[in-house]
Amino acid sequence: MPRLDVTRLRLPTGPRADLALAGFVLVLTGVAEGQRLGSDGSGASVAGSWALAVAVCAVWPLHRRHPVAVGWWTALGTGAYYLLSTVDGPLVMIPVAALYALAAQGRIRVSVVMAAVMVIGVGAGALAGTGDVTGTAVFMLTGWLVAVVALGAMRHGRLAYAEEQARLRATEERLRIAREVHDVIGHTLSMIHVQASSALHRMPRNPALAEEALAAVKQSSKEGLRELRATLGILRQADEEAPTSPAPGLSRMDELVSSATRAGLVVRVEHDGARAPLPTPVDLAAYRIVQESLTNAVRHSGARHVVIALQHGERELTLSVTDDGRGPVRAGHGNGITGMTERARALGGTLRAGAGAPGGFTVRARLPFPDPHETTGGAAHDQDSAGG
Repeated sequence: MPRLDVTRLRLPTGPRADLALAGFVLVLTGVAEGQRLGSDGSGASVAGSWALAVAVCAVWPLHRRHPVAVGWWTALGTGAYYLLSTVDGPLVMIPVAALYALAAQGRIRVSVVMAAVMVIGVGAGALAGTGDVTGTAVFMLTGWLVAVVALGAMRHGRLAYAEEQARLRATEERLRIAREVHDVIGHTLSMIHVQASSALHRMPRNPALAEEALAAVKQSSKEGLRELRATLGILRQADEEAPTSPAPGLSRMDELVSSATRAGLVVRVEHDGARAPLPTPVDLAAYRIVQESLTNAVRHSGARHVVIALQHGERELTLSVTDDGRGPVRAGHGNGITGMTERARALGGTLRAGAGAPGGFTVRARLPFPDPHETTGGAAHDQDSAGG
């Protein structure tokens, strides 16, 4: 008998979760309304309450595109439902969910006004002498609505704080890169200037020494151009996040995971192969690719779970970042995908981003690097040949 893998069970998210909630509430409301059949002689009242329940549940999946309109419709529709129905049905779950969604999006004023209208409506029912509504019920409803708005506001504040911290880290990283440009490129250009001046001075009297100086100019300019390309490639990514410490790598993966966890993601990291030290460019590129992928998952996908898979080979590092969000809808946002692709290509590797096999979004990168043993062996061989 096959065993149930609990880790593979996932609650629906996004539009599927909205449909599931609407269907669940409609079924519960139908069960509650079924108690009135045969006992309540008012067929018009039953039909009206059924129509309102269906209307409230039907508009709920549209709240992501029209949050304010759907919120007011569900609140007013639920209030009218309770005026017609004689049972305490569970339809109130829909306006409560709408209230939380509004607060989580930062629409605090609208959510507070809507909660106040709901409390006033229930309070008016209590003052009118409705048997099912008492002062205790109004007090409890007020507490629940205040808690719902507070939870939504906390969710919005946490996401806003995470995005602000990401922007600050990106700004600090660009400042650090500017300092590196000044130190590295400025030093290279200064050396080129000195060597070129020396070559011009020695050219008439000692062409051999001038040739050596020009060869040094060629090598220095080559190294300077390579570092300049790498630096400008990072600066072109306007939305990139990064910590401020020099040359970050996969050893700081825990910081990325912690940051993503604070933003609401559940991240799992999987390693395959021997975890040997990586060359600095490969380590930095892998770190940035994982970082950008997690950033996209937080900002654009609506994902809840992310799996980071790292496969360590002798001559390449293969990594993938897979989330369970809305898929490739966000592929055109910003320059993140383009920047990651350029990082991989600069190392002679590849990067692909698109819809994952089980849904969601997947970034796969292959980052090659020379075999360190082969390089060492080649250097030793050259030394032996020179010695012979």
